[in-house]
Amino acid sequence: MITDEELKVQGVRALIAALGDVEAERFVSLLTRAPFDYTKWQRTLWPDIGVEELSRQAMRVRRASDSAK
Repeated sequence: MITDEELKVQGVRALIAALGDVEAERFVSLLTRAPFDYTKWQRTLWPDIGVEELSRQAMRVRRASDSAK
């Protein structure tokens, strides 16, 4: 398990890699601007994808990312 600080650093890096600097900053600001219930939000994030399929997709992205390094 990584430290909270390393989790924050990796999370910001992932956001920037996925969205770019400006959109990552916009995303963070959207989360901090309004009351936010992560649990409620994530329940509606991928309504048509089950946990197993979501996990498979995440693993594919991770492997592709690891291969690109």
